[in-house]
Amino acid sequence: MSCGTDAIHHLVKKDGMMKRWPMSRWILSPALRPAWLLVLLLVLWDLAVRLFRIPPYLIPTPWSVAHQLVAEGPMLLRETLPTLYATLGGFALSALFGVPIAMWIASSRLVESFVYPLLVFSQSIPKVAVAPLFVVWFGFGIVPKVIAAFLLGFFPVVVATVQGFKSVEADVIDLARSMGANPWKVFIKFRLPTALPSIFSGLKVSVTLAVVGAVVGEFVGSNSGIGYVLQKATGSFDLPLMFAALVLLSLVGVLLFLAIEGVERWLMPWHASQRNAHQPTH
Repeated sequence: MSCGTDAIHHLVKKDGMMKRWPMSRWILSPALRPAWLLVLLLVLWDLAVRLFRIPPYLIPTPWSVAHQLVAEGPMLLRETLPTLYATLGGFALSALFGVPIAMWIASSRLVESFVYPLLVFSQSIPKVAVAPLFVVWFGFGIVPKVIAAFLLGFFPVVVATVQGFKSVEADVIDLARSMGANPWKVFIKFRLPTALPSIFSGLKVSVTLAVVGAVVGEFVGSNSGIGYVLQKATGSFDLPLMFAALVLLSLVGVLLFLAIEGVERWLMPWHASQRNAHQPTH
């Protein structure tokens, strides 16, 4: 009798766990984990402001930032477009020039010894210091912002792409050549697939830095964009508006990053990183 009762209890408990498991699996899904972390950070932010009695002119509450996002939403979205255009333009130039230059560098030690040090040297120059020159040369339009975004996003693409093409095994290339593969087939079948993961790593870093570069260009000289909104908010000590603009700017960077990651998954479903991303976590 006891064994039968225990079996019934076990079945009932198992059935209850089976019913609860899909909901818990959905709540703890990888897609929602960043959202739960964000909620936790917002709660901690609000508690810190209240417990330490931080005045609003130093750090606003999350709710005042959310209110400003709603109240100034149309204006913020309108000002996001120039920043987005400059970011996409700078990122496109980074990919268009960065990948071929990296292939050129990786193909010759002589070229690498000449060009690579100059690229590293160029990164030591603060972009804020040279951004006013672009305004003088190209005016107050979108061109200086695109150039600033390009300068920040260019170097990660070059470094990652050079590393990717250098990671191709020389024995594999020699074997392909011995089997009659011409240089184009060697590039398409061996060099490019091996370098693609590194190229996309550089592109994901580049697109986030391009957002920063576009805002730097807007700081120097602009009458539109998120950088312009940040300058106005700083001048009037409107911290909720400043935080709201930063939230929107971060959202733009995250969405662009996810877009590049989506293209990466589409082009490289065979890569180990993509296979591991779809494995269930226990």
